[in-house]
Amino acid sequence: MPEPLAALHASVDRLAGVVGTLDPTQLTGPAYPTEWTIADTLSHIGSGAVIFLRLVDDSLAGAETPGDAFPAVWDEWNAKAPDRQAADALGADRALLDRLEGLGADERARFRTTLGPMDVDFDAMVALRLNEHALHTWDVEVALDPSATVGPEATACVIDGLERFAGFTARPTGTERTVHLVTTDPRRGVTIGLGADSVTFAYGDPVDVPDVVLPAEACIRLVYGRLDAGHADGVVESPVLDELRRAFPGA
Repeated sequence: MPEPLAALHASVDRLAGVVGTLDPTQLTGPAYPTEWTIADTLSHIGSGAVIFLRLVDDSLAGAETPGDAFPAVWDEWNAKAPDRQAADALGADRALLDRLEGLGADERARFRTTLGPMDVDFDAMVALRLNEHALHTWDVEVALDPSATVGPEATACVIDGLERFAGFTARPTGTERTVHLVTTDPRRGVTIGLGADSVTFAYGDPVDVPDVVLPAEACIRLVYGRLDAGHADGVVESPVLDELRRAFPGA
């Protein structure tokens, strides 16, 4: 399995390769979340890079990031023209990657910040950025190729950290049951508990007769609300899978 930072590097390279092929008309076309254009999605990646970089610099300087810092960044990026959103996103994306890769072991050990309810160390910061980056890169790619999948390097890392994020994306459906899911490439066992007012997601040994079998990248997209029937090549449809789609509607 690649290290998360190496997987992030691969995802940054992947996005740059995709964006380099786009023309102005494609930039203003819809991404996977149809309320966003591809340029909007790239703007989100770019503004996120600026914010993450600010968090890194502030943490290592012993400074607290002001609570109003994020909206100002979003406003600046939202005001950019589509071509600038795309170009600037790639620059900011690379700058964050370079900063993360350039941190020494002592700086990585010292890094701490908070994001909402989460206390984040260096490894968690990289994981957060990788998850966001891989899924939004897919949001762009799939608008150009309906058979697109999450990059393999990102998949190999993200699949083992979904438990942290499933709690934020899941919604109770009213159904109460336990679903045993097995992923392939890589193979993992997951138990999803659908409760009246909660949804749990836990790893364990793969069961012999699972309720649902998914490629690992498809399981990632399921948790993030991106596994609709139109983008599920190679996935066996079932009522149980539809129930899981309702439980993970996406943020």
